[in-house]
Amino acid sequence: MIKIYSIAATLLLFISCNSQPKNLDKSNKQHNNDTTAIVNHAQFDTAGKTIHVLVALCDNKYQGIVPVPAKIGNGQDPDNNLYWGCAFGVRSYFKNSKSWTLLKHYYIDSIKLERLIFKNKKENFYLVADAYNGKYIQQCTTDFLKSCSGQIKDTLNINGTTIGVYGNAKLLSYIGHDGLMDFRLTESFVNTDNKKRDVIILACISKKYFSGHLTHTGANPLVWSTGLMSPEAYTLHDALESYINNEPVNNIRNSAARAYSKYQHCSEKAARNLLVTGW
Repeated sequence: MIKIYSIAATLLLFISCNSQPKNLDKSNKQHNNDTTAIVNHAQFDTAGKTIHVLVALCDNKYQGIVPVPAKIGNGQDPDNNLYWGCAFGVRSYFKNSKSWTLLKHYYIDSIKLERLIFKNKKENFYLVADAYNGKYIQQCTTDFLKSCSGQIKDTLNINGTTIGVYGNAKLLSYIGHDGLMDFRLTESFVNTDNKKRDVIILACISKKYFSGHLTHTGANPLVWSTGLMSPEAYTLHDALESYINNEPVNNIRNSAARAYSKYQHCSEKAARNLLVTGW
């Protein structure tokens, strides 16, 4: 993600990274890295709704970004990554949230370096977040779009409950650098099941770069961007607070904008111009 950092903000993000390695459960390691081959038709609990978040870890080496400090821009190190282990990364921010309980976290493979499973404390919503190795941002993007179209689907069992992920999720989110500014996708993302999935895409100029692909998926864009932005977790978190409360779409967008305004120290008007909803 292209981002202009102030010196103070850069130091804050750098210092806030958790440099301690996590003891992840590797017993769940999957040996098949080809996510695009997953079409799991197993039944799952439809009473519980799933939000599936795909995060392309920030990567100075493999992504076309303005370099950030090396420690937080290593796309193979989720613990210290800007979009995962840092204070405003998905893992840290949601773990510290009063709205979510972390149920499980584990290693998957060399492409998806870590998976988190959260449960909302008030409503029957699960949040599954996957940290993709920054080198594989193109696969992360493809997996997101194929999930939006229903081309890939899967289930997870957590504490005796089977939940849907990828195309079986109610809402899908992509977080990270907008790789579509750097590469072109030749795959087709045409909807396969007539289901309309909600999506949030936090990446630079995501409406422009994702819309050509997303329109074929039949997905419903709740929040995406019109300009350069910082895709940190507070924007997603607050948008989801409104979403889970079944608030109108404009409320969801406005919640995202207020969070972005607060943490990026910009006006709410500017944040609303940046973060938009619909087509």
